[in-house]
Amino acid sequence: MSSRDYVMITLAVILYGFGFSAFILPEKVVIGGVTGVGTIVYFLTGNVYMIGITQYAINLVLLAIAWRVVGHTFVYKTIYGATAVSLVVTLMPSLFDGPLIPDQPFMSVCIGSVLAGVALGIVFIHNGSTGGTDIVAAIVAKRTNVTVGRTMLYVDFAIISSSYLFFHNVTTVVYGFIVLFFVTYMVDLMINTNRQAVQFIIISKRWEKIATAVNKYGRRGVTVLDGMGWYTKQPVKILLIVSRKIESVTIFRIVKDVDPNAFITQANVNGVYGQGFDNIKLKADEELSKKLDAEDVEADDACFCVDGKMDVKLAESLEK
Repeated sequence: MSSRDYVMITLAVILYGFGFSAFILPEKVVIGGVTGVGTIVYFLTGNVYMIGITQYAINLVLLAIAWRVVGHTFVYKTIYGATAVSLVVTLMPSLFDGPLIPDQPFMSVCIGSVLAGVALGIVFIHNGSTGGTDIVAAIVAKRTNVTVGRTMLYVDFAIISSSYLFFHNVTTVVYGFIVLFFVTYMVDLMINTNRQAVQFIIISKRWEKIATAVNKYGRRGVTVLDGMGWYTKQPVKILLIVSRKIESVTIFRIVKDVDPNAFITQANVNGVYGQGFDNIKLKADEELSKKLDAEDVEADDACFCVDGKMDVKLAESLEK
């Protein structure tokens, strides 16, 4: 991770601590993750510092397991965020005697969960992690076919539900589920917004200069397609460009500077995978892989056949 990533993760963790300490914790709501476990310990002991201490102790145990199961890289990426969030939730709650919005528990829970969700989304965007259920999900995903998101949902659901066994308060359990919903929604919104892509189709007589400028200054690839204007019956070059949504302004500026009269369309694209974008995160279908491998073998064998019979000499010469 770059220094910018560490700065953004630090700011995000502070925002998370503010949302949790100023809005959620004063309403005595147990949320998901190891922060929720720490909150239960705090309510049972009355020591506010137990939130961060409990959280960090659990994270250390989980990281030790992840070191062996998941790998060293994951632990290195997680330990900074886990340490930072433990420090924040240890020190910041003592700064707030009560919720910033008195007598409005639902509003406080909503605001706190939105802030926490935005913060976690920023952490994930910058290749970080706050530990807790993230570690559990990574360990489970390494050993089973259960997805990371589903594992996190199961664990958080269990932690929030368990608070009823200690406090016998249905209201706080419901508020905990509200926090879980809003945090999950905001994290997805932050990540998906950052990953949104757009597709450009550009037709211009100065297509070469536009393509070169997009490569050089927009840092994006350009595909040149052959086309024909049906009215003029003249051949034209069509530029196909896919970029992040936040990069679209740069591409528009390039086109305007090179050819203000260029024909350009922009469309939102859902799911862009490959070099420079996201990776396809699906497990391989073993049966399909075997069929494809078999087809490759058949295709290779077909190259050595003449009139339906194996040409041994041809096969041997090709192998050499």
